[in-house]
Amino acid sequence: MDLEAVRTFAAVAGAGRFQDAAADLSVTQQAISKRIAALERDLGVRLFTRTARGARLTVDGQVFLPHARELLRVAGRADASVRPGRRALRVDVVSRRIAPAVLLQDFHRGHPGIELDVVAMLDADVGAAVAAVEAGTIDASFHAVAPQLRLPDAIRSARVIDEPHQILVGPRHPLARAPAVTPAELARHRIWMPGLAAGSEVAGYFAELADTFGLDLDVVGPVFGYEALLAEIAESPDLATLVGEGSRYLWPDSYDLRRIPVRDPALVYPLSLIWREDNQHPALPRFRAYLDTRRPEPSGAAVWVPTWARWAASHQFER
Repeated sequence: MDLEAVRTFAAVAGAGRFQDAAADLSVTQQAISKRIAALERDLGVRLFTRTARGARLTVDGQVFLPHARELLRVAGRADASVRPGRRALRVDVVSRRIAPAVLLQDFHRGHPGIELDVVAMLDADVGAAVAAVEAGTIDASFHAVAPQLRLPDAIRSARVIDEPHQILVGPRHPLARAPAVTPAELARHRIWMPGLAAGSEVAGYFAELADTFGLDLDVVGPVFGYEALLAEIAESPDLATLVGEGSRYLWPDSYDLRRIPVRDPALVYPLSLIWREDNQHPALPRFRAYLDTRRPEPSGAAVWVPTWARWAASHQFER
């Protein structure tokens, strides 16, 4: 059905005169007459009766009017759902527990007028995230982007988060009372990281981390979820796991878990924002600018990042 003809019909019904509807729609009266005649042919009924006072709805016109108005409302909502600035900015945070989700929530608090659609594609690797951004399924995603990864021409990425790791232990663990630990101290303890997907950028990061510092990373499952992992660590005198400094975890007070910073050097996981260069959503540059303000200034403290991240930083990597 021709929506312009439907919109014209609703305008005439509201104005009561073809001439007044033409003025409202900024078209000629002849155009109004042609649209109404075409709509009546399509429907096979008369919608108006012309009188000396204007145009009066027929019985069929009265029946059709509420449906016509609903069609126009639906069309308006459909249009608004995809126009940049009217639809929500759709951002993949990978997991709602980790730093990107926290930063996105902080952005929302500071910009409540910007509507957000938060997606957590936990099982998607960087390749799947790039494909989703390129296809327009999402506006942006957070992932570790190594320079050897060839991005499509339309895709850009910029390093926006350097998240230090902490060690998470139960109250009976030997490190439970330490104010901070070094990677060398961690090398003497089992670090349980079940469920690291082989071949993912996360697995690659932890593999290099383990090789560099001689860490005992146990990635053997089964995986029963974060809640089960926290319960196991709380009861164990020797299990520990690594968590991001900005990650959110909740547990019962009875667990008495401890989050301990890793220093000398700090172990940093670098995350980039991925987006399409031609994405016209007005909230996207505002979000990118916000992320720039949230990156901490270099403190001078010793920091370890994977080899590819050191290369990227030295070359001011942004593709």
